Amino acid sequence: MPGIGLFDSVPNDYLQFGRGSSFDPKRVPKVLGLNKEDVSRVASVSVKSVRYDDAIPEQVRDRLEEIANTINMVAEAFDGDIEKTVAWFRARNPMLGDVSPRDMIRLGRYERLRKFIIHAMSDRVAAQQQMNITAKMH
Repeated sequence: MPGIGLFDSVPNDYLQFGRGSSFDPKRVPKVLGLNKEDVSRVASVSVKSVRYDDAIPEQVRDRLEEIANTINMVAEAFDGDIEKTVAWFRARNPMLGDVSPRDMIRLGRYERLRKFIIHAMSDRVAAQQQMNITAKMH
């Protein structure tokens, strides 16, 4: 069954979070409107340890990088349109139990959201491939 390719899990950096040493961890909570309590819940660290400078806890940095990649995967679906991407994360989604993707992250359900997005992206790729096959037949 076609789906997302092995290397598609690192999409283009549409929201310019940066990668590796140029990653800007404070940009992720800013884009999603997350506070320190939200970030501490997502990263499973105490609120007091949430910081975005050179002493950022590895767990916080890793989780924010994962979220940044997920946001950019969604941006890919919107052809890089940042406003649509941010709107999607903030809008209540009936397929997520009428909860916004942003709130799923805030409530500690990031992993469920990530799997939902990957599944949706795989379905999208499969539908596109089927359309290409059908077009070639005509």
